[in-house]
Amino acid sequence: MSAGNVTWLLIVVAVILANLPWCYGRFLLVIKPDRKKQWMCLLEWLLLYFLAGFLALGVEQKMQGENHAQDWEFYAVTFFLFMVFAFPGFISASASKRRL
Repeated sequence: MSAGNVTWLLIVVAVILANLPWCYGRFLLVIKPDRKKQWMCLLEWLLLYFLAGFLALGVEQKMQGENHAQDWEFYAVTFFLFMVFAFPGFISASASKRRL
């Protein structure tokens, strides 16, 4: 698989992981609360951000043989990009709660 295809696959996986907390009713994909609260979604979103990051680090290690050193700016950009990826799920969840 080429590097371009792997990059697009990682982006698609990141978009799915970013929206998962608001689209799935279970907390951490296991615990079924009566009603999933917003703090649960945010905590789950943060954990999935780190999961996506570790997945990307693993792919980089596998394809390049080493991980390139990054400064804090890189992680700030990936954090806010993951936040932008979560926007559709967050908005659709907020709109559906408002209708109820």
